[in-house]
Parts: sequence; structure tokens; C-alpha cells
Amino acid sequence: MTGHNKEKRYECDVCGKAWQYPSQLEIHRRVHTGERPYDCSDCGKTFTQLSGLQVHRWVHTGERPFDCSDCGKSFIQLSVLQAHRRVHTGERPFDCSDCGKSFKMAQELKIHRRVHTGEKPYGCSTCGKSFTDLSGLRMHQSMHTGEKPYGCSTCGKSFAHLSGLWEHRRVHSSERPFSCSDCGKGFKSSKHLKVHRRLHTGERPYTCNECSKSFTQSSNLLSHQRVHNSDRPFPSPLCGERFTMASHALSHQRVHTSGQPYDCPYSDESFDSSRGLRQHQRAHAGEQLLPLRQEFQESMGTAGEPADTHQRETL
Repeated sequence: MTGHNKEKRYECDVCGKAWQYPSQLEIHRRVHTGERPYDCSDCGKTFTQLSGLQVHRWVHTGERPFDCSDCGKSFIQLSVLQAHRRVHTGERPFDCSDCGKSFKMAQELKIHRRVHTGEKPYGCSTCGKSFTDLSGLRMHQSMHTGEKPYGCSTCGKSFAHLSGLWEHRRVHSSERPFSCSDCGKGFKSSKHLKVHRRLHTGERPYTCNECSKSFTQSSNLLSHQRVHNSDRPFPSPLCGERFTMASHALSHQRVHTSGQPYDCPYSDESFDSSRGLRQHQRAHAGEQLLPLRQEFQESMGTAGEPADTHQRETL
């Protein structure tokens, strides 16, 4: 045999995928058998290959030996550093032949292609649900096992996935690595930045099928839909009155515990919610502008004269 067939002559009897060496086939077959012979002594997580365990151990030691020369960010794998560097160069060399979408890594393209082919090679042995990539299967399996091997060293909270722990750690630090290119505001996660960007773009992708009102977040749509179905799942523990949102039930509870806890600094009035106070304070907006208006009129030599409508609106 010559050429490509000779290079990959060891074929998997389950899925037909071929490999160049028998050792590669042996490792691949663990995808089908579920065998994970390499255990982490710290958290018990298992791996199909020794190299996978060795990389994982750096999660516990904190070692990140591969540094980016542009921004100083460090990584536990060289391949991840190489992909990260394309953030600085803008390079996305792997293109999808079906839709033209481009990717920084060949593996990202390979997984994306399954959107077009419908291939979902990773099946859950518990419920049968299948996934396009192994990480998706592992994330799903943690729902069945309840396993949360990644613990925060600061507060002890644990997570099923390392990415969850990394994002959580920013709660304890002032780090906000995701910045808005329009206004410069920083965020602790890319997800929060994505939602914020909709303020600038006007995008409201979540639409109510009852009244067509649209929202920037799915959670806001869910809360809104309760207006239509009269669902009020959040009761006050003190009086039983029910609300569409947990925040409304919490605000209402202050009526019982503190009376009217939100005081207006400009008058003797108080309110049971911050929203009520904000609405009330708008009535004072004109009063706060009076000294400025008088100063302006004096500088113009018109003190005591009634300002015209345009001046009132401007000031």
C-alpha cells in the first residue's frame, strides 16, 4: 500500500477512523470504551492519556509555563498560547468551506463543521444525549454525577468545569479583562461584555411572542412573559403577596422589616424601593437647576426677568 492509505492503516472497528500507529488507535478506542486510566491524585479527575493528566496537574500547581510576549498572559499549553497570539495578529487561518466562517484553530473548525454535517460523535452513556465535542459531553455528564472538582482557594465554592472556576476567581479580584471598544467599560466575563454591547448596537434578540416586545437578555424576557400568564412565582415570606421577580419580592419585604427604607435627601418622603425613590427624585431635578439658572441670568444681565421657554429647557 502506498500514499495516504499506507500512512493510516490501523482502522477503528467501531467508527472506521484510521490511524498511522497502533498506539494512536489504542488511545482513540478509549473514546468508545470510556476507559480513562490516568487519575489525578488531587481531585480524582481521569484522563485517556498521560499527557492530558500532566497538563491538568498544572491547574492545581498554578504553573502556566507558556507566556505571551505581547501581553504577558500565560497558558498551560503551547497550542493554546499559539492560538491566543492570533488575538493580537487577527489571524484566522482556518476557513469553513460551507459558510466561510474562519477560526484561529483547526480543532475549532473541525468541531464547527459538525454544525453542517449534523455529526454528534460523543454520546452520554447515562441518558443517550449526544454532543459535537468531548468537552460538551463532559460538561453534560457532570449533571448526572454532581461532580465539582474545581474548588476556589479563596471561598471554597466548587465548579464542575475549570472555565467556571477561572471566571469565578474574578469575583475576588478587581480584574476586568473584557473591555467595551465603544465606551471603555470593563467586565469580568465575555458574556457580560456581550450583553453590554447591545446597549450600543441596539440589538434586542429576545422577543416576546405575545406582544413582540424585545429584550437584550433571555432572563428579562422570561420575567416579562409573566405579565401575560399572570405567573407570580416569588412570594413574600412575611405576608404571602406574590411577585413576578425575586427582586420585587425582596424590595417588598423591606416594607415589613424597615417600613420605607429609601429616604429622599431633598424632602421628608421615603419609599419602599430604590426604583420608587429614583422616580420621585426626578421631580426635584428642576429645583436643583434653579441656582444655576439664576447665576446664568445674572451673568447675562437678565436677573428678575422671566426666562424664555428655550432657556428653561436648555438649563
